[in-house]
Amino acid sequence: MEDDMRTPIIAAGLVCMAGAASAQDTLTVYTYDSFVTEWGPGPVIEQRFQERCDCDLEFVSVGDGAEILSRLRLEGERTEADVVLGLDENLAEAARDTALFAKHGVESPQLDLPIEWQDDMFLPFDWGYFAFVYDKTRVETPPASFEELAESDLSVVIQDPRSSTPGLGLVLWVKAVYGDDAADYWERLNDQVVTVTKGWSEAYGMFLEGEADMVLSYTTSPAYHLIAEDDDTKAAAPFENGHYMQIEIAGKVASTDNPDLADMFLDFMLTDGFQGAIPTTNWMYPAKMPAEGLPEGFDTLHEPEKALVYLGSEAEAIRDDAIEEWRAVSSQ
Repeated sequence: MEDDMRTPIIAAGLVCMAGAASAQDTLTVYTYDSFVTEWGPGPVIEQRFQERCDCDLEFVSVGDGAEILSRLRLEGERTEADVVLGLDENLAEAARDTALFAKHGVESPQLDLPIEWQDDMFLPFDWGYFAFVYDKTRVETPPASFEELAESDLSVVIQDPRSSTPGLGLVLWVKAVYGDDAADYWERLNDQVVTVTKGWSEAYGMFLEGEADMVLSYTTSPAYHLIAEDDDTKAAAPFENGHYMQIEIAGKVASTDNPDLADMFLDFMLTDGFQGAIPTTNWMYPAKMPAEGLPEGFDTLHEPEKALVYLGSEAEAIRDDAIEEWRAVSSQ
């Protein structure tokens, strides 16, 4: 008899618990593949943000940075994304033109970038410099410029600028150095490019497996090997031409059903809870320096004397031409 009386009480309790679970908001963040891997920043940031928000943070992996924008364009206002994290300054204007983003509402964000950042729609979360990374046990004399790279017999693997933000950064880097002669440079470099991958992860994996002498990556990439693996054999080749800067950004999707939660995430993005995870998970420089500073090992990295970057409408104006110059040569 007691068991029979308890049954409806238990059932009612289960209904209440189910209602509480379903009432919990979910924040969906589109980002790139390497961000959500077990060694990337995603798991750490998810745990830390959920401790604050009493919500469910769901990262959705969408290939590489440029693929995120392509998917958002395809989905339009029907997208499930509340926040997009992983575009960069080279795609900011194109993203703005979609009219799919809302202003972030963070007034006068305090940032630690090498350049001034003023944008009411997109907030930086990290930054770095592109570089060609090599293994010191295999390459004794790395090239010191784009010219030396083209004149060497070194093999390189790069990423497709149509799908990958590092790939896009490279074609803009070449454009910044060579201007109208960029197509001629691609002609000289083309034979050394053994593979063009869809994204960064595939390219770096091929390099580590010994399938190329050098890989397009970042000046900060050797920090991973030094800190996580106690391996000092990887280095970034310093180019006297200068190095192209990447600033990775996030933005709130205008059609989000959780605008307050999206704002909370963007605010959190500039706190130590997020920024402190960046150096040793995303292996980039934090957009706002955490209280603990940079980990030991970052002081050994190459710091370019000359930083190259296109911002906003300037990047948008030359992006398609820079991609086409590369594509025309690479398809031969």
